[in-house]
Amino acid sequence: MGKSKAPKPPDPRETSAASTATNVGTAIANANLGNVNQVTPDGNLTYSQSGTYTWKDPYTGKSYDIPKYTATQTLSQQQQAIKNQTDAAELNLGTLANNQSAFLGDYMSKPFDGSNEATEARLMELGRKRLDPMFADRQRALDQKLANQGIAIGSRAYDTAQRGQVQGENDAYNQLLLSGRGQAFSEAQATRNQPINEITALLSGSQVSQPNYVNTNMPTIPTTDTAGLINENYNQKMAGWQQQNAASQGIMGGLFGLGSKLIGLSDMRRKEDIRRIGTLDNGLPVYSYRYRGDDRVQIGVLAQEVEKVIPSAVFEIGGTKFVDHGKLAEAI
Repeated sequence: MGKSKAPKPPDPRETSAASTATNVGTAIANANLGNVNQVTPDGNLTYSQSGTYTWKDPYTGKSYDIPKYTATQTLSQQQQAIKNQTDAAELNLGTLANNQSAFLGDYMSKPFDGSNEATEARLMELGRKRLDPMFADRQRALDQKLANQGIAIGSRAYDTAQRGQVQGENDAYNQLLLSGRGQAFSEAQATRNQPINEITALLSGSQVSQPNYVNTNMPTIPTTDTAGLINENYNQKMAGWQQQNAASQGIMGGLFGLGSKLIGLSDMRRKEDIRRIGTLDNGLPVYSYRYRGDDRVQIGVLAQEVEKVIPSAVFEIGGTKFVDHGKLAEAI
C-alpha cells in the first residue's frame, strides 16, 4: 500500500461557473417571487415575461438566458373613463395655453417699469379720469356762484376764489399721489402678470387618481455558496487522503521496518487471526496476523498471494514459503 495521489483540486473556472449559475438562478427565482399580480378597486397590476436576453459571463465565457418582464397597469372602468375625460381636457387646455403663449415673446420683451415716474404717470392717468370731470363741475358751479354774487371777472374777489379752486385741485392730485402710489404699483404688476397666470392655470391640469398597490411582503431565497461547498468538499477529500496516506505509511513502515531482516516468513499456513487491513498499489492485500504460537500482532502480506503477482519475490525452504521484502518493495 504505497503513496496514493492527492485529490485533484477544483477547477477555478468550473467553480466560478457553478457559483454564477446558482446566483443567476437565485436572482431569477427572487424576481419571480416579487412579481405579484395585484387587484384593487381602482385597477390591476400584472406581470408577464416578455422575452429573454443573453448574458455572457466574461470570466468563464458561459452564457445565461435572463428573463425580461413587463408590468402592465390596467385602470378600472370608472378610472379609465375619468382618465379619458381628463386627457381630453388637458389637451384642450394645452392647446389654449399654446395659442395664448404665442404673444408672450413680444409681451415679455417689454420690461416692467416700476419707477416712481412711471407709477405716478399711471396713477395720474387713472386719477384724471375721475377727478377732472368732478373739477369741471366744481368750476362751473363756482363761476355761476360768482356771477350770481355780481363779482366781476378780473376783480380781486374773483381772482381769490379762482386761486382757491386751483389750490383745491392741486391738493387733491397731491393726495392722490401720496396715498395711491402703492395701489397703482400693485395694479400694474397684476396687469403685467395676468397673461402669465392664465397660461399657468391652463397648463396645471388635474391628475387621475392612481390605484394604491400593496407593498408585498415576499420571502427571499438565500444564495447558495456553491464555491464554498466545492472547496469544502475538496478540503474534506484532501484531509481524507492525508489521513489515508498517513495510515498507509504506518502500514508500510510496519511491513518493511524489519531492519536487516529482508527475508520474512510469510507462508499463510504458519499464520492465524489473519485480517485484511489494506491494499498495496499493485493490488496485493495487506493483513494483520499472528504467527502460530506467538501472541504478537504482525503486519504483512501472504506469500501465496505475492507468488501470483511477483514470483521472483517468493522462495521456498523445506516446504515453507518466504517473501523477499526487498524485491517486494522494488516492485511496488
